[in-house]
Amino acid sequence: MKITFFGTQPYDRESFDRANASFGFEFNYHRSHLNGNNALLAQGADAVCIFVNDTADAGTIRQLAAMGVKLIALRCAGFNNVDLKAAAEYGIPVVRVPAYSPHAVAEHAVALMLALNRKVHRAYWRTRDGNFSLHGLMGFDMYGKTAGIIGTGKIARELIRILKGFGMKVLAYDIFPDAEYAAQAQVEYVTLDELYRRADIISLHCPLTDQTRYMINGDAIGKMKPGVILINTGRGQLIHTEALIEGLKEKKIGAAGLDVYEEEAAYFYEDTSDRIMDDDILARLLSFNNVIMTSHQGFFTREALDSIAHTTLQNINDFDKHRKLVNEVRAEPEKAIG
Repeated sequence: MKITFFGTQPYDRESFDRANASFGFEFNYHRSHLNGNNALLAQGADAVCIFVNDTADAGTIRQLAAMGVKLIALRCAGFNNVDLKAAAEYGIPVVRVPAYSPHAVAEHAVALMLALNRKVHRAYWRTRDGNFSLHGLMGFDMYGKTAGIIGTGKIARELIRILKGFGMKVLAYDIFPDAEYAAQAQVEYVTLDELYRRADIISLHCPLTDQTRYMINGDAIGKMKPGVILINTGRGQLIHTEALIEGLKEKKIGAAGLDVYEEEAAYFYEDTSDRIMDDDILARLLSFNNVIMTSHQGFFTREALDSIAHTTLQNINDFDKHRKLVNEVRAEPEKAIG
């Protein structure tokens, strides 16, 4: 099998080359992100391996099919950047990595919560300049507070386990509530409106679909408890950024921890420090001292990278050996949220 990788960084090469010792595939790495303008780079490949900022829309998939590409392998959990209907039309299966290290993302979400609550980022800036004042750095005990978790998949369940360890109450929302899990984990499934109303901290862990896109909008923010901390380690377009900015300005949102951004493709995973930022919305977000933004690094641990590489290559190997594709994703009718 010949595999063309798009959007690769040095750490991708290291982890995939290491994992490939067990498979023996032929790799061709590219730094550029897949789109309709550079799909020709996949000429001669049996499969393409892509990440979150690659674009496999209908036009790109048509080009891949014409070149004989037989498989699209995502080295991530999300698949909103792939036109699944077009892939099915051209007979190209799509596989993903549904779980690599739920611990990594959950722990990153907790890191954002703690840093925002206790103003760790602001304290760091101050003490570096010799300012040891405590003014403006007051937080709150997380013990006894209420966390609202939207989506209860593997990452969310690991996060819930950690937050329960802090002594927090946990409310959850999922379009497919799991009563057995709720009883075992002592979690209360509620409606979105109730979660918004009661939660001191809200963390997003649901997939991006037509129904969840911009679910955190002005209306949702208006229902939230004043001063709520909002965490997003899922997908950027779960939050309407301009509505978030208004919520921050009006102090409805007490703080926001964002590992993703709806227009992140132009910035994330690249060093743009020598350029003038032309995204006014991103620049405005970064101007708030109660916002911490990280560059989609929630997954970024040694264990997670090794797991991603192994699962991705196992998916490709299963396809090559005509085995069942246990991690295949297909286009399905979306179910409404709420």
